[in-house]
Amino acid sequence: MFANFLIGLREGLEATLVIGILVAYLVKSDRRHLLRHVWTGVAIAIALSLTVGAALTFGPRGLSDEAMEGIAGALSIVAVALITWMILWMARTARSLRKNLESSLDTAIALGGGAIVAMAFLAVGREGLETAIFVWAGIHAAGSGMGPIAGVTLGLGAAVMLGWIIYRGALRINLRAFFTWTGFALIVVAAGILAYGVHDLQEAGLFPGEGALAFDVSEQVPRDSWYGALLRGTVNFSPATTWLQAFVWIAYAVPTLVGFRRVSRPGRDTLPAGDYPSPAISAAGDVIPSRQRHSAARGPGA
Repeated sequence: MFANFLIGLREGLEATLVIGILVAYLVKSDRRHLLRHVWTGVAIAIALSLTVGAALTFGPRGLSDEAMEGIAGALSIVAVALITWMILWMARTARSLRKNLESSLDTAIALGGGAIVAMAFLAVGREGLETAIFVWAGIHAAGSGMGPIAGVTLGLGAAVMLGWIIYRGALRINLRAFFTWTGFALIVVAAGILAYGVHDLQEAGLFPGEGALAFDVSEQVPRDSWYGALLRGTVNFSPATTWLQAFVWIAYAVPTLVGFRRVSRPGRDTLPAGDYPSPAISAAGDVIPSRQRHSAARGPGA
């Protein structure tokens, strides 16, 4: 549940902040009449994400076990590739995120309402599709039950609420630190999903070594125990891990964590002032409460 909550929170907050940048730019430039086009694009993106999630959930039914395992394994690998790209992309391009979005929005405004809808759809739809695929892979790896679904729902709800509070300038939060730490956590989660996807492909007969176990602690960590469920739900830990799974986990996690650490180190100032929707963001990436901001604007002698 925690892993899916983290996915929903991280992806949802990114999408909320993107929407906030677009809305704030139109409001500040006195073009509120164009907001309906932004919200139309956002609604279409949400509908597409839900459709993809439903297709992933109900589409493979009726296939053979081997085919379902093969599809699940392939989608898990795709999900890990998408989430890895998103994490690294965010770390590298956050500095110019607002500038790029506003520039794209200016171009879309010149082209007309349909272009604004398309621009908002593409900006938000990417996050939605990543969330749908990654959450599905996480739920498949964690097993059945309502816990994973409840986790991602709570995460998305918290992201929307947090994004709104940030937009209003009512909360002090270091966005750079938030995205850095959640990035590290998601890489660990992604490593578990990747290993689980490899196991699915082994069960489908597409990869060898299904019976070659690196370790088996099923007796010490039963899948139906609370701690077994906790490990499976947070880091997708498998009590019986094959050598190929262990190798893939290490081969992905170690270089990805090192690479992410390099591109997100504090010296890069990943989230500088002004790159997110509210004008209440300091150079450290914090959101300044509105009362403090207004006092600063009046000057020391006001």
